[in-house]
Amino acid sequence: MADGAKRLPAKKATQPLVIPRSAAEEQRLKLERLMRNPEKQVLILEKPKDWAPRPPPEFVRDVMGSSAGAGSGEFHVYRHLRRREYMREEFMEKQAGQQRLEDEFQTKLDSNRKVAEEKTEKRRKKRQKLKEKKMLAKKAKKELTKTAEGSTENSSSEEEVQNPSEKVDDCEESSFVMGGR
Repeated sequence: MADGAKRLPAKKATQPLVIPRSAAEEQRLKLERLMRNPEKQVLILEKPKDWAPRPPPEFVRDVMGSSAGAGSGEFHVYRHLRRREYMREEFMEKQAGQQRLEDEFQTKLDSNRKVAEEKTEKRRKKRQKLKEKKMLAKKAKKELTKTAEGSTENSSSEEEVQNPSEKVDDCEESSFVMGGR
C-alpha cells in the first residue's frame, strides 16, 4: 500500500435483518442486543420530577393591569403574571383532587382490609369450634369403648374376629374442612 492511499475501515460482521412479529420477540431482540456486551453501561432514566409552578411573588411592583394608564409594555407584564397565577391555581386544584382521590383509595383499602379480617376471624372461630366438637366426640367415643371393653372384654374380641369388615374408624369418616384439604 502506498502512503497516500486511504485505508478503508474494516466492516463489522453484518447481521441479518430480523423483523419482530410480536412484542415478546421485539423484547427478546432488545435483550439479546444488550447482552452482546454485558460490560457496557445501560442508562436507566429516572422518573422526571413533577412540574411545579414558581411561588407567587411576595411583592409586585408597578401593577397597573390592562386598563387605562398602563403603557404598551405593561400589558404583557400583567398578562404573564395573570397567566402564571392561573396556572398556579390550576396546579393547586389538581393536587387537591389527587390528594382527595388518594385519601378515598386509602379509606377503601382500609375498609376492605377490615372486612377481610372480620371474615377471616369468623371462619377461624368456626373451624376452631368444629375442631373442638370433633375432639370431644372422639374423647367420648374412646371413653365409651373403654367402658364397653371393661365390662364385656371377651365378647367384643369374639365379635371383632367374626365381623372385621363392620368395624368403622371415626378418623376415616368424611368431613367438610375449609380449604379443600
